[in-house]
Amino acid sequence: MARIFAVAVGLVWAGFAYYAFSRSADGWGTGQPDVGFWWTVIAAFLTIAAGAAVVGTWLHTRSGER
Repeated sequence: MARIFAVAVGLVWAGFAYYAFSRSADGWGTGQPDVGFWWTVIAAFLTIAAGAAVVGTWLHTRSGER
């Protein structure tokens, strides 16, 4: 059950990252490079967090597969 919950959290973080990347694209497209840059930074951190949640869950909830 913990694995399912943690992967769901990772997917939620991935959704946040997608939203941040879309805001970044809007910033770059409207000629506001500062907005585009900082939303890109935020999106990168959210993507790392989503990947860490999914990979970390997978590694730490294995049942004796060593």
